[in-house]
Amino acid sequence: TEGVVTVPPTTSIMSTVKTMLHHGFRRIPIADAGTQQLRGSIVCKDTVDFLCGGPRHSLVTNRFGGNLLAAVNEEVRAIMKTEVPRLDTNASIIDALKLMHDESVGCLPIIDEDKRVSAIVTEQDFMQLVAGIEIGASIADYMSTNVMTVEPDAPVGTAGKLMIDNGFRRLPVVKNDILLGIVTAFDILRFLGSGEALTKGATGIDDALSVPVKTLVIRDVVWTTSDRDIGDAAEMMAENGVGSLPIIDDGVLTGMLTERDFVRVLTTSR
Repeated sequence: TEGVVTVPPTTSIMSTVKTMLHHGFRRIPIADAGTQQLRGSIVCKDTVDFLCGGPRHSLVTNRFGGNLLAAVNEEVRAIMKTEVPRLDTNASIIDALKLMHDESVGCLPIIDEDKRVSAIVTEQDFMQLVAGIEIGASIADYMSTNVMTVEPDAPVGTAGKLMIDNGFRRLPVVKNDILLGIVTAFDILRFLGSGEALTKGATGIDDALSVPVKTLVIRDVVWTTSDRDIGDAAEMMAENGVGSLPIIDDGVLTGMLTERDFVRVLTTSR
């Protein structure tokens, strides 16, 4: 994708979140305003880390004494990643797949000869690439079976900390073995950007994090079974605008398929 939206490193955390929400981005490159040279990146999970108890959370607790309103007005450079895998414009699609797979990242900024951010490629692009194509491999071959769930009344802070501690970007919300929805890192980004977190956190960060996670789930569940072809799954995800599919076999949640799995599909099948 060309015409990449970036924000400067001096942009506030909240303004960066608002920009991501406005465009529906789960990630955004951080680049100098004048030169457009890459300085870092922010993904949804970084804001979950900031809000819910990861290493970046110390900005809220230590530097600002739990004052979330003050912390979100800090410059985004305080929480951005600075070591960002990237490719130049002459790189091949195979180069992109290999780097995304090896570095376990969901996107790669593409840098031109002047070191400017000129484009971006994401795992969603690769998912859409195989949508509707008969791959000859089933979902069961690529889905994750190590599925961690969260109860609907669990606090947002608990869900976010589970994501950070386990490297997840989404968690199924389950009660009495019934799948009620999926809470994602983007949902927590929306919670922060909507202002609700600031309102709840006016008396302290703990109040913001105590909101039940069920209030963040806004989508109906889109799911499928593990025997479907991986290309069918990609088509379902593309048509429904989701980044993952819960896999339910015989009424039981048995796995999760995510956009990142399609990078693995293309890396291992070429």
